[in-house]
Amino acid sequence: MSDTDVTLLTDELIRSMAPERPSSGHKGTFGTCLVTAGSEYMTGAAVLACGAALRSGCGLVRVFSEGRTLNAISSVHPCALQSLRDGMPTGVLRTAGRLLESADSVLIGPGIPADDLNIRPLLELFIREAKNLVLDAGAISAAAHDKEHILPLLRHREVPAILTPHPGEFARIAAGVEGIGPEDSSVQAAVKLAKKLKSVIVLKNSRTVIAVPGGRVYMNDAENSGLAKGGSGDVLAGLAAGFLAQGIAPEEAACAAVKIHSDAGLTAAEEYTARAMLPSDIEDFLPEAFIKNGWS
Repeated sequence: MSDTDVTLLTDELIRSMAPERPSSGHKGTFGTCLVTAGSEYMTGAAVLACGAALRSGCGLVRVFSEGRTLNAISSVHPCALQSLRDGMPTGVLRTAGRLLESADSVLIGPGIPADDLNIRPLLELFIREAKNLVLDAGAISAAAHDKEHILPLLRHREVPAILTPHPGEFARIAAGVEGIGPEDSSVQAAVKLAKKLKSVIVLKNSRTVIAVPGGRVYMNDAENSGLAKGGSGDVLAGLAAGFLAQGIAPEEAACAAVKIHSDAGLTAAEEYTARAMLPSDIEDFLPEAFIKNGWS
């Protein structure tokens, strides 16, 4: 495949990354995740990301979105907190700044179009100030459209961000990076982008690759065509953000999210078949995946 040393994601490896979960803990012990997701016609992305973050074990999940999405969240995940993302960028940024004060991790992008009025100013704010950060979907595309401004901000973060592109998004964000061709989604390309952006790159494919800025590479070798459906990535992004909120470092959070997401997906495929399973089924089987990987 490549000359790069690749570590496979195994149950034993992921077990070593499990965060402590003291029985005396309270909701503040396990962190707050801010999910910035959803838009009028893509409410489901926020619902899926929120559900995964809730299942991740973090103490609080707050969804920052527009009204229609918050209505959907209310009906599906009543335990999630909500904040309205509405109005001109100046007002939205003020609200986001207040929310950041209590957020241990931030996810931005699922279900938000790259041309949304607020996504670029929010992206800049979160890259500058979020303690821990996951960029997915629309956030990655928005960053790709404003590389000269956004990418240097990623490189200067104290804590590396996690980016979760599929091959098309990877091509957009990696375009122009020395040594990466226009259709190159190889292990080496992921390594180069991780070093260039000083970020953890989760390149989603039939065998997902995780590349970290220091050069380490991990791979999930379990293929499952049931995950090749819109919405699966929203679940993965929410899971990663939820792990970050609990104090797991970005490298470990990305690896654990990929492996546990994959294992839950395999169980869903066994139950419903790869053809018929839905991304929402992945969340239903997360408990089994946690137990399998020693995170019970």
